[in-house]
Amino acid sequence: MRPTLAPCPEAAALPQGPNVQVATGVKAPSRTLQDLLRNPADEERFVYYATVAVNRVGLDGKVTPVLPPAMYRELEISPDGAHLLVTEVRRPFSYQLQLDRFPYRARVVDITGATEVELVDKPLQDQVPLDFDAVEAGRRNFSWRQDVPATAVWAEALDGGDPKREAALRDSVLQLAAPFKGQPVLLWKTPHRFMEALWGDASTTIFVDSWWKTRRTRVCRWDPANPEGRVIFDRSSEDDYADPGMFVLAPNAFNAQVLRFSADHKRLFLQGEGCSPEGNRPFLDAFDLGTGHTTRLWRAEGKTTYERIVKVLDPDHVRLLNYVEGPRTFPNLFLRTVGAKGGLQPVTAFPNPFKALDGVKQSTITYKRADGVALSATLHLPPGYDPARDGKLPVLMDAYPMEYKDASTAGQLRESPHRFSRPFWASPIYWTLRGYAVLENTQFPIVGQGKAEPNDTYVEQLVADAKAAIDEVDRLGVGDPRRVACVGHSYGAFMVGNLLAHSDLFAAGIARSGAYNRTLTPFGFQSEERTYWQVPGLYHAMSPFDHADKIKAPILLIHGEADNNPGTFTLQSERLFQAIKGLGGTARLVLLPMESHSYAARENLLHMLWEQDTWLETYVKNRR
Repeated sequence: MRPTLAPCPEAAALPQGPNVQVATGVKAPSRTLQDLLRNPADEERFVYYATVAVNRVGLDGKVTPVLPPAMYRELEISPDGAHLLVTEVRRPFSYQLQLDRFPYRARVVDITGATEVELVDKPLQDQVPLDFDAVEAGRRNFSWRQDVPATAVWAEALDGGDPKREAALRDSVLQLAAPFKGQPVLLWKTPHRFMEALWGDASTTIFVDSWWKTRRTRVCRWDPANPEGRVIFDRSSEDDYADPGMFVLAPNAFNAQVLRFSADHKRLFLQGEGCSPEGNRPFLDAFDLGTGHTTRLWRAEGKTTYERIVKVLDPDHVRLLNYVEGPRTFPNLFLRTVGAKGGLQPVTAFPNPFKALDGVKQSTITYKRADGVALSATLHLPPGYDPARDGKLPVLMDAYPMEYKDASTAGQLRESPHRFSRPFWASPIYWTLRGYAVLENTQFPIVGQGKAEPNDTYVEQLVADAKAAIDEVDRLGVGDPRRVACVGHSYGAFMVGNLLAHSDLFAAGIARSGAYNRTLTPFGFQSEERTYWQVPGLYHAMSPFDHADKIKAPILLIHGEADNNPGTFTLQSERLFQAIKGLGGTARLVLLPMESHSYAARENLLHMLWEQDTWLETYVKNRR
């Protein structure tokens, strides 16, 4: 029988007293988060919904209690099925931090629920630095080794979790095997942050580490005879052209995912997206464990189609389950056997459900901004469009800025020109059918070389990115530079606000669910690690709200009334609208009921599309 649950605690009609928070003189920074606990009534409801009991259910339907009711955050069974790794949330809670910073206890229990070892019991994690390379002090990231019956593994910061502290080595990886007695065994130390382990067998494990500040990522082979590990790949995380891919996994005797070895146990296999100057060409490589060399087994043709691996069925005989698609060819599954006659066999035959877009012309355009940084975008043109006959079209440009530390990798092509353009709720491609040239995935890199940070010249680079794209569609003879609109969501909306405030390139803008006043996100935002108090001038320079008097082009502001994304409070759009209205600008504010950061309800999506279309028709296509 199912247990009868008590009713959820209801908030009192009137509060019992004030809600009080205290700062005790200890630094406890946090990013601007939403949907947090706010009062004791919230705490009680959280406890109600987070509390569960753990039972074992036999195939005969018999239910055996294992763990009593508690707030279990994570529960992972060992590969041999005899032990549980349990992470339990504890009080006191925080009104400033999210669930994964609450106090917690991690332990190993046997299948009856008896504690075998306590791995850690941590207080509230409110003193973790805001730096992207920062982690909590002490043990963290508990998991099981997948290649042995029952061995718990975790990482531990050697620098206390603070990347500003000088340290030759940053992280260590330790293990403790059943029956979980004695001291943990050190497996590996790294000068970067430990990211993940891919277990193989007793002699082969792959460790991955990274350091965000320098954008370095390494892949290392570890074995007991070489505990320092051997670096097999070391590259910039921004350099997608040099990405070797990730190792192929397969289930072992425990049905756990481990490294896929060749039949002779001499090779591993790598699959990747295969970014290149001619577009993405996914691949499968063999990695020789003896020499460390890779051999290409298959690479997508990439001339007329985009083909990607869904599952490696048999790497030794190179049998793959792939998706194949084209600009107007809907994706379908195929069985590919490399080297075999008739090596591509259809598995599915899904019809294209987006026939209205069949005639849209799609291409990848490449160009450079004024300082030489290479850029690209996907250009969609209306069905039957003839530049000589129809002239230059109004343009809708969709973009999202990205930060880089290396100008040479910022403009790398990271899409295939042969992908099927699958429309979705936020897609701009619909407007090709309304007579617009549409730029999608328009690259907007913000580069900070050497000691400079990308945002030090954010506005200048943002405007340069936009001007380069507009100049290119003008040069191609397909876009009218006087009738261009920019559209963006979240950080893309922030981009729209800044472009309208700092340039006269656009006839209008559409900004959805953005943040426009960076003083409301004072402990950093996006990829900016510095706080408001460190660089107040930068926060002001990058805030469209501070320059609302310069926003002369019409701007449509759309926001979900229940936005839960860090920093993008609904208040952000409300305050920018009030500023523009008060200063005599042209704006429209649309708040979508019950929507979060992304939108979902059919009624809201249709209304959003109508708002955008009306805005574009009024201020862009028919601009006087």
